Amino acid sequence: MKSNVIKEKTFAFGKRIVKLCVYLEGSKKEFVLSKQLKKSGTAPGALVREAEHAESKKDFIHKMSIALKEANETEYWLHMLKEGI
Repeated sequence: MKSNVIKEKTFAFGKRIVKLCVYLEGSKKEFVLSKQLKKSGTAPGALVREAEHAESKKDFIHKMSIALKEANETEYWLHMLKEGI
């Protein structure tokens, strides 16, 4: 089976985001930002998986573009947490 670096990296990133959210919710009692972070941080991996079975090249590009937007949103929430905690 051929390796898919983007698929592997977005999955690993999503796992790290979930671990961070568990820490934030447990140790810091931070629930609002961590909920947003968890949604946006796990979305790129799911969208990359969806893109694997895109119906067309246009659909593939669309799904990958949304994954990029979600990654950008994740960066925003991480910056917000860094500045706020």
